[in-house]
Amino acid sequence: MKQELFRFAVAGGSCFILELAVLYSLTEFVGINYLISAMFAFIASVIVNYIMCAYWVFPAKKRSLTKTIIFASTSVAGLGINQLCMWTFVELVGLHYMLAKIVAACIVTIWNFITKRMVLTH
Repeated sequence: MKQELFRFAVAGGSCFILELAVLYSLTEFVGINYLISAMFAFIASVIVNYIMCAYWVFPAKKRSLTKTIIFASTSVAGLGINQLCMWTFVELVGLHYMLAKIVAACIVTIWNFITKRMVLTH
């Protein structure tokens, strides 16, 4: 469990940096609305995170289509949580979108660890 948690933190941290970079780049340099940028950044992060989780964090002997579909489904739910958090913290609370992303990521990380571990280890 300790090794899983450590690897999950490394994978998550790497993906978080990727997500922040994509969010910032698309919003500031391309001029895309922060919510759309957040969606693309989240999707890029999920793809990299899946690869890291499936093959390094929670390695299993067999991969299955069912597990992949469940992983994707939990990620879609995570995207929904992320988008709701982003909108709430920017539009209602008044945080800068990058700070809102940090708060949203903390919330989504809890969701991700619980669901990804359940999917990939059972």
